[in-house]
Amino acid sequence: MCATLSTKDLPRETLSSLLDASAAINAAQGLEETLGTIARAAAAVMRAEAASVIMLDKTRRKQVFAAVVGDRSDQLLGLEYDMGAGLSGQAITARQAQVHHDVSREKSHYKEFDALLAFRTRSLVAAPLVHKGEVLGVVEVINPVGSERFGEGDRELAQIFANLAAIAAANARGYDRISRENRGLKETLRGDTRMLGQSPAMGQVKDLIHRVAGSTATVLLLGPSGVGKELAARTIHDSSPRRDAPFIPVNCAALPETLLESELFGHEAGAFTGATGRRLGRFELADGGSIFLDEIGEIAPAIQVKLLRVLQEKEFVRVGGTRTIGADVRVIAASNRDLEAEKTQGRFREDLYYRLNVFPIAVPPLRHRREDIPALVEHFLTKLTRELKIPRPTVTDRAMAALKAYDYPGNIRELQNLLERACLLAEDGKIDLAQLPPEVTERPGGEVAGNTLAEVEQSLILKALRESNWNQTRAAKALGISRDNLRYRLKKYRISIPK
Repeated sequence: MCATLSTKDLPRETLSSLLDASAAINAAQGLEETLGTIARAAAAVMRAEAASVIMLDKTRRKQVFAAVVGDRSDQLLGLEYDMGAGLSGQAITARQAQVHHDVSREKSHYKEFDALLAFRTRSLVAAPLVHKGEVLGVVEVINPVGSERFGEGDRELAQIFANLAAIAAANARGYDRISRENRGLKETLRGDTRMLGQSPAMGQVKDLIHRVAGSTATVLLLGPSGVGKELAARTIHDSSPRRDAPFIPVNCAALPETLLESELFGHEAGAFTGATGRRLGRFELADGGSIFLDEIGEIAPAIQVKLLRVLQEKEFVRVGGTRTIGADVRVIAASNRDLEAEKTQGRFREDLYYRLNVFPIAVPPLRHRREDIPALVEHFLTKLTRELKIPRPTVTDRAMAALKAYDYPGNIRELQNLLERACLLAEDGKIDLAQLPPEVTERPGGEVAGNTLAEVEQSLILKALRESNWNQTRAAKALGISRDNLRYRLKKYRISIPK
């Protein structure tokens, strides 16, 4: 039901106040600034002692004081109560402004708020902020200046004001959401999201990802460093209904405890030295999407407690803040530690472990999926030569055999790094044994890579040259051949001496 009062019926002074309020509200940017302006404008237009904007947190089914003006009003900021409760809840249910002439007779009025502020609420008007059929919140004005109670005309004026304010609040909420998504999507767009490999080990990982992706279940990715746990997390996100929302990665091991808490949950201005303004945390940036918590076994006990609250209650509080913020975020965590052992030894909270370990997926090390190495080599060569702006080299059979035989303690990350080096050292457009590091071409126990006599001979020559710091005379002596004989073989196998 709309107010019957129109702007042409308003006194000139009231109309002027309403126009000034509209201009101020529309000039504000961002939801926090806009709601503060709405509260101040409401008090001015309605000539009230105090005013507040109470917004709905529909995820948590709460009403939250988002902006307040009046004596000691800062004590109300962030306070919350159930969605349908209070006099504001009645306005939400009715979807139209409600005037309460004598609040002392209203059982629904929260007298605790008056007690907190040492304030007496005599009369109150609550007008819902409705935009395109959706109730965003409520504007409340309290105690008319120079009068004992609000009248029917005040109710209608409050509804006109709320209709104008609702448009601004909706636009500001959209502005904040777009800004947040823009920042979040910049993080999302980083990195390749293809999981390569057709080995049985990778087939099992892909099957588990397919089974869990469509749900909202928390996923725990396990495996040593460098196996591609972030890539698996991105694949889960990209295969889920949240694919169009942000995917926000956080390396929990890269920051000390104080900075990590701010990174995850954000902070308010003045929360600590250097906090000059409000900062949104990664959970807010990931709203509606997914957050990837890498190396979660490294987080301190105090942050484990706060993370547990997010997983249990879907809410958190910024550092230095008081307002509870809802978190519609899917958590995907990863660790290269044995979290069950960490739990047993008391270094990781048992309740957090069970909250995270809903759907564990073990990502195999590269040595357990050697069949995938040729495909990974081809992928990285294409990627690296494009980034390095150099011609794409080919890999000889013996170099590929050495790559497939190596155990890769650094896993896929190590493969990428050694291929980058090999691309830069490539001779005549080829990557051969000479372009690979000794740990790849020389196997444990001094055995050298290669299956044929020529491959073994080339590997022995390379080993001797490296051990002699590429001095040909010392290398020839170690091999038991003449220097001229060594030079002949260098030419035969096209082995170049580094300059």
